[in-house]
Amino acid sequence: MRGARMTIRVRQLIAGQWRDGGGAAATSRNPARPEEVVADVAVATEQDLGVAVEAAVAAWEGWRRTSIHERAEVLRTAAGMLAARAEMYGAELTREEGKTLVEGVSEVRRAAEILRFHAGEADRDSGEVYASPRRGESIFVTRRPLGVVAIITPWNFPIAIPAWKIAPALIHGNAVVWKPASLVPLLAMRFAETLVEAGLPEGVLSLLVGPGPLGTRLAEHPGVAALSFTGSTQVGTRLMETCARLRRPVQTEMGGKNAAVVLADADLDHAAEQIVLGAMRSTGQKCTATSRLIVEAKVEDQLLERICTRVRQLQVGDGLREGVDMGPASSSGARASILADIEHARAGGAQALTGGVSYGDAERIDGYFVPPTVLRLTGPDLPVWRDEVFGPVLSVVSTADRGEALRLANDSAFGLSGAVFTNDLDYVLGAIDDFHVGMLHVNSETAGADPHVPFGGVKDSGYGPKEQGRASRDFFTHTTTVYLRAG
Repeated sequence: MRGARMTIRVRQLIAGQWRDGGGAAATSRNPARPEEVVADVAVATEQDLGVAVEAAVAAWEGWRRTSIHERAEVLRTAAGMLAARAEMYGAELTREEGKTLVEGVSEVRRAAEILRFHAGEADRDSGEVYASPRRGESIFVTRRPLGVVAIITPWNFPIAIPAWKIAPALIHGNAVVWKPASLVPLLAMRFAETLVEAGLPEGVLSLLVGPGPLGTRLAEHPGVAALSFTGSTQVGTRLMETCARLRRPVQTEMGGKNAAVVLADADLDHAAEQIVLGAMRSTGQKCTATSRLIVEAKVEDQLLERICTRVRQLQVGDGLREGVDMGPASSSGARASILADIEHARAGGAQALTGGVSYGDAERIDGYFVPPTVLRLTGPDLPVWRDEVFGPVLSVVSTADRGEALRLANDSAFGLSGAVFTNDLDYVLGAIDDFHVGMLHVNSETAGADPHVPFGGVKDSGYGPKEQGRASRDFFTHTTTVYLRAG
């Protein structure tokens, strides 16, 4: 399968039927070899969207009345299928999105793990019981599905992020209309195919591959009860405004500009390895990537020497090749934007300690490759320190003041993830209280998310209940408080 270079026809899943959308033809291309068309698709239209939502509304009643154990069996069966097909789907993911084969296969396996976790909801508590202040009465709180949930997902994790939204939506009895990023239609179809093959009833899930404005139309549709979105802060803010106007629950996971703080007492070899992994894996194209580094001045040179040595060792190329550590950016536009951010930073006085110059060799000149780059800044004033680059770029500042390090880390509109590298327990306890992020890593990289714990940020990084873990049911259900007394 690794050597396959076929173009695959992607179909829409609308009202239980696989068919072409009513819109124009579109293609997805291999970012390592843009001349290679991975998939083609006739995009969905607003009319297709209306059919999908109407079918979801009709299917929801039967799905919500299906026992949670039956719903769980669909997820468990789908998880087994994904695990069995991880190598095949992982290779397709690499061709379509660009990350390395190891990362692609791991992502498919993570999606299977997410489905299994949420299938376990069938055997967990489903409500709470409270004592009543009145004799002869009991009070209990039960959870009910919302209805039809709109799901909008990004291109950078084309199967894991859909899994951690769609799995909790389904297990709690909701129907789903899903619009993935049009850059990655093939993996979206693979995930939907797997759920259908696992026994999901017709209409409970629809897949609409189409342009960005289709997501806005989906959020506005009167048949939609709630919206879960992952993507840019700009788009997420517009969708929040739409849902607020319609008094519709909304959950958004948006941008990040994640900082790692390294103190002089840290294990510098370990810190350097973790920071490089956090900054450069997945080509830095993830909201939890380590994009800012604040280092105590007395160990700045030693740490940066270790980081740059490790970065220079990274093999950059086609993710399907053996031994490649980092693939291309996702598109020509992404590549141009990242390189422009680097050039702007250098024009503003940043020093490129490694990387920073476009590739010119025959293997990489035609692909969307960006060199992993470490920029040493004179201070936190450049846009590259504040704005999300979404690429393999690490910006570094130093400080002689440990307290100042946390202030620099918090001086951001974002608050998704952060890391502290130190053996000072007092500093760690202070960071737990004072590092304003949704996820804090101590002596590990900023990236990474386990399916059984909450995921999400504060400030401009997110809005609404957290994702993943049991926290996900806070969004995908509403509570009914029941006062029960014998008649």
